[in-house]
Amino acid sequence: MRADRLVAALLLMQARGRVTAAEMARELEVSVATARRDLEALSAAGIPVYPRQGRGGGWSLVGGARTDLSGLSATETQALFLLIGPAASASGEVKAALRKLVGALPRTFRADASAAARATIVDPARWGGRDHPRPELVPLLQSAVVSRRKVRLGYVNNAGHRSTRLIDPWGLVDKDDIWYLVAGTDKGQRTFRVDRMLDAEVTEETAARPEDFTLTAAWNDVVTEVERRRSRTSATVLVETRFVPVLRDQFGTHCRAEDHDGERSRVTVAAPTPLDIARQLAGWGAMIEVVEPSDVRRELHRIGTELAGRYASGH
Repeated sequence: MRADRLVAALLLMQARGRVTAAEMARELEVSVATARRDLEALSAAGIPVYPRQGRGGGWSLVGGARTDLSGLSATETQALFLLIGPAASASGEVKAALRKLVGALPRTFRADASAAARATIVDPARWGGRDHPRPELVPLLQSAVVSRRKVRLGYVNNAGHRSTRLIDPWGLVDKDDIWYLVAGTDKGQRTFRVDRMLDAEVTEETAARPEDFTLTAAWNDVVTEVERRRSRTSATVLVETRFVPVLRDQFGTHCRAEDHDGERSRVTVAAPTPLDIARQLAGWGAMIEVVEPSDVRRELHRIGTELAGRYASGH
């Protein structure tokens, strides 16, 4: 797991002073390209890891060579735990390693390091759609979560309504490259898509957070509710087996292959309404056959009729 490698890379640099990407790859049993990406990720996150070009070059950790990592500053420690914390969410072994690492840090750094490790989780399951670049506001929001400071957001919801609100940031979730902020508001817990934020300002006001709050449990509740809303209507379709991965990419977790006869597969897809399903399937044309329900078939017929009427003249 990457979190293991990042910690091991730091410890290795502290023990040796300087290592090359090839040496790191050999020690960690990964490719040179993977080792180089890990080193670049540490450097980009603000941890004092720097390359030196030319003969005798390599990567080194500036600021001390003690294996307890106490050479890191408070800011660098937060950067490290923000980087490796999400990757540790699925591994008990890495969590144990992080606890040991926290214990080795100077006492004044420990609270912020622990908060940084819990500030973000990664949910790799797709909800369908295309990849999204990481929003520029993510680092600022992470810092607000760690420092427990209220944030003033400019936000536009899915209906296009713009608003400004003061929120208590509780944690960030990276769900397959779409980022969400779980936060407290005057109306209770809410979830905001980071790519819909127009701006964000970290204030000096202390943010409130429930004592029993855990980001993983809160996000599980969000996912359960979203999945319930997104799967109110299902349809059974027949499609060439080779196109099932494409359909699955389009519908995300709401696509389930039932069986196949070699050339064609029987697949169940789901969405909030029959119209939502029809809109997503319309672009497939005759490549997909909807077996049921009749509501989806009627919506497809209506869409097809509208398109045929509009483009019948060929202009």
